[in-house]
Amino acid sequence: MVFKRLLGSIGVGGPTVDTVLAPGAVLPGDHLAGEVRLKGGKAAFDIEYITLELVARVEAETSGGEHEGVVIFDRFNVGGGFRLGEGEERSVPFAVALPWETPVTEPYGQALGIVLGVRTELGVAGAKDKGDLDPLTVGPLPVQEAILEALGQLGFGFKSANVEYGRIGGTGQQLPFYQEIELTPAPQYAHVMRQVEVTFLANPGGMEVVLEADKPRGFFSSGHDALTRFTVSHTGVEGRDWTAEVDGWMHQLAADQGARIVPAPHGPGDAYGSNAHKDEHGHGHHGSGPGMGTAVAAGAAGLAVGVVGGMVAAEVVDEVGDFFEGDGDESETDEEV
Repeated sequence: MVFKRLLGSIGVGGPTVDTVLAPGAVLPGDHLAGEVRLKGGKAAFDIEYITLELVARVEAETSGGEHEGVVIFDRFNVGGGFRLGEGEERSVPFAVALPWETPVTEPYGQALGIVLGVRTELGVAGAKDKGDLDPLTVGPLPVQEAILEALGQLGFGFKSANVEYGRIGGTGQQLPFYQEIELTPAPQYAHVMRQVEVTFLANPGGMEVVLEADKPRGFFSSGHDALTRFTVSHTGVEGRDWTAEVDGWMHQLAADQGARIVPAPHGPGDAYGSNAHKDEHGHGHHGSGPGMGTAVAAGAAGLAVGVVGGMVAAEVVDEVGDFFEGDGDESETDEEV
C-alpha cells in the first residue's frame, strides 16, 4: 500500500513523496528493496537528504503501568544532494538490510498484530518532514518457522504476540526491544506451566531462543516464572527432528519444578538436564507439519471475527490506524532501558 502525503512543513505547492516497497514479506537480516518516488511542486526545491526509518509499535511496563509507543530501530540515508525541478518526477531506488532481530509480523501469511513500518523523511531547503509511512511485513526465518512448527506439533497453541521495550539479560540482544510469542501449553505440559513465551534473537551466525514459562503455584512452591535459553544455527534446518529437539527444551523448562512430564504424542525428546530460573539462562544446542501454522491461522481467523489474544478487532484496527497516522511517542535506539 502506498501512502501519499503532502510535505506540510514545506508549505502548499511543495514536493510530494511516495515510498513503494517491493511486494511480499522480507526476512530478518535480508534486504528490504523499494523506491522513493518524488514529484516536484510549484517551484524547484533542493533535496538535501532522503532517509528511511524503521519503526515499531512497542509496549513498555513501568511503575506507572503499561504504556505503548513508537520506537525507531534503524535509519538509512538512501539519497539526496540534488535539485528537484518544478513538477519533475524522480525515483530513488534503495535496498537496505533489516536488523536480524526484526520482529516477525506474518508467519504462514497470517498477521500476528505486530505493527512495523518504514517512514520516509525528506530534507528540503533546511526543513524536514516525515512525510510517508508504509507498513512493513516480515516473515520468519527457516529456523524460526521450524521451531514454531515443532511447537504446534507438540500441541502448543498460539495465544498472542507483542513487542516489549526492554532487554533480556545474558543474551546478545541488539535492539532495544524484543518480540514475545505467547503460547498456551500443550496438554502434556498444562499441569506444570500456564503459559509459554518464545523470543527469537537472531544474528548472522545463528539464533538464541529464549523460553519463559509461567509456573502455577504448587503445594510446596509459589507460582513463578522459569527462563531458559538455547542456541541454534541457520544451517542444517532441513532434516532435523525439531519436534524432539523442542520437546527436550520444554522438558528442561518444566523440570524447574521437578514435576513429572506426560509423554508427548510424537514421542519424548531429550532433556538437557539443567534447571533455569529468572535471569539465569541454561544453554542447549540446535533443532514440520501444520501444527503451529494451523494455530496461527486460527488466531488470525479469530481476529477477523472479533477477538484474538483478548483484543477485539476494532481496537486492533484503531491501534494500527493511529500508528500510521503518526500518533504515539517515539524513542531512539540509543536510549537506555
